[in-house]
Amino acid sequence: MIRVSKLLSLVLRHKPEDIGIALDSQGWVSVPTLLNALAANGHAILPEELEQVVRENDKQRFTIRDGRIRANQGHSVEVFLSLNAATPPDSLYHGTATRFLTSILQSGLQKMNRHHVHLSADKIMAQKVGTRHGKPVILKVDAVKMSQDGQLFFLSDNGVWLTDSVSPQYLQVLSDE
Repeated sequence: MIRVSKLLSLVLRHKPEDIGIALDSQGWVSVPTLLNALAANGHAILPEELEQVVRENDKQRFTIRDGRIRANQGHSVEVFLSLNAATPPDSLYHGTATRFLTSILQSGLQKMNRHHVHLSADKIMAQKVGTRHGKPVILKVDAVKMSQDGQLFFLSDNGVWLTDSVSPQYLQVLSDE
């Protein structure tokens, strides 16, 4: 299932053209189109397998609705997710690798090649994300202050908080707790 999840992330977030599909303006593609294109490119997946990956993915990266599928966030291809601004909790968290900390504390969190900076509502998820990139460090984000200062936040379908950037003044490095 991990292999299928990674393949779906690649195709639905970054490179749909690798299997000859196009996402609509909101990142959706029909499930039959996706499955047929995957099969034609040597990655046959049964509809039941696809549904299982979507249902059991620990980060709930994908949504199936009305016979279509899309990634919930994290796109590097141009899509409009049509998310509404939402009021964040007082604090949010970002997990990263310690090797990036100096740069982040100077420049803040930047969306880089994605549409948004991804933030977690809890430290556990931030820790998981940070671990993927090396020795992890968790940053606490003063979301209430950012919001008061006019920064917009969006909540994706899978509970990931999104924003355009986080300036260093809103960041605090958490020690091991």
